[in-house]
Amino acid sequence: MDGRLRANASQRTPTRAFSSLGRRLVLATLLFCLIFTLTMVTWRTWLAWESNLAEMNSELALIDQVFQNTLAHAIWEMDRESLNQQITSVASAAPVGRVVLNILRPGQLPEVIELNRYPAGQSSDAPVLHRQLVAQPYAGAHEKVGELIIEGDNQLLWERLWGEARSIVITQVIQSLLLAGLVMTMFNRLVTVHVVHIAHHLGQLAPHTLSRHLKLQRAAYRQDELSLLESQVNELQDNLNAHLARQHSDELALAASRDQLAELVEARTAELKAANQSLEALSRHDALTGLANRRYFDELKEIEFRRAIRHKTPLAVLMCDVDFFKIYNDTYGHIQGDECLKQIAETLRSVFGRSGEVTARIGGEEFVVVLPNVDAEQAYEAAQRVRASLAERELPHSGSQISPFVTLSIGVAELDPDAMDHFDQLLQRADQALYRAKHQGRNRVAR
Repeated sequence: MDGRLRANASQRTPTRAFSSLGRRLVLATLLFCLIFTLTMVTWRTWLAWESNLAEMNSELALIDQVFQNTLAHAIWEMDRESLNQQITSVASAAPVGRVVLNILRPGQLPEVIELNRYPAGQSSDAPVLHRQLVAQPYAGAHEKVGELIIEGDNQLLWERLWGEARSIVITQVIQSLLLAGLVMTMFNRLVTVHVVHIAHHLGQLAPHTLSRHLKLQRAAYRQDELSLLESQVNELQDNLNAHLARQHSDELALAASRDQLAELVEARTAELKAANQSLEALSRHDALTGLANRRYFDELKEIEFRRAIRHKTPLAVLMCDVDFFKIYNDTYGHIQGDECLKQIAETLRSVFGRSGEVTARIGGEEFVVVLPNVDAEQAYEAAQRVRASLAERELPHSGSQISPFVTLSIGVAELDPDAMDHFDQLLQRADQALYRAKHQGRNRVAR
């Protein structure tokens, strides 16, 4: 017993490379932090971009407020020196990258003065401010003298953004690394050392050490999942120890009763053989209707087919289907539907009871009848007798579209030895006739 337990323990020893749960947890945490960092950096960078745009727009508006009136006055007074000084002052302001002044003269083409801090043609994401310059030569008069366009410094805008983005990235990375380190430290102190202790304890288990309980080196007041695991391991050892004791006792009792058990097995084998024979008989019949089932039908159909071919005798098949049976189940329920199928099976038995005639249920509401030594005309008459017998029972069917009672559609087919070489062709012919009966309005026989 000791040897078997040790052998099983050695077989359970993992052969794959050891992978630390703590390291996997840290990697998962770092992956989460990476995704979280990328999301936060993107979001905060977008916010910083919007903030920088708004700030630069405010700075440009402030510059416009400072120089708008003086520029308009200098244009009106045609003071070129003052105008150049003011335009230069606007262009030299920190947030300004480009200044365009359109001077309007009556009867002349507009004069354009442009100062650009960077080479022309560079694309810019900075805000642009458009203002019309209006002079007031005297009280109440307003004359449009020009148009001022101030474009923000694109390079300054991006420098501000990159500065904030670097700060955001560094902050998020430091937070992620600190979080991963904290998770690793806490997991190692609270879980890893105790799991290793539990694994070492389980590795030393043997039948003679099952009474030695697991004791984790942690404060007694802690009650958590590890405490539950400790309790369950000790309970498992106690149960296994008791089981081994009972097993030893049972082995002794088993050795004493082996001969008696052999005799009992022999008797039970005989009973089982008889039961199997009964089960074989039951397996040939449908449990609901008592008719032959599909399995038994498949066994008999080829026998009858070969017999008819060999002796050149007629062979007919009826395919029967209950009209609107799904609606019947929906209306009356499946229990009443089963009772209806029993009544139909009883009707078929009452008509086809001669030796050799086989009536089987092959589907939910489908029945088939094999009639040896019967031609198509005789089978057609028998099918009409089935319909008449079922009509006499007057089984209510309020959901039927053709009758207030349950009805059958029946397809009739006769063996054609020159055109058929297996039974399924005959069955297919009967199924086609059944389809015609349904297509012609149901509650009828077709061949």
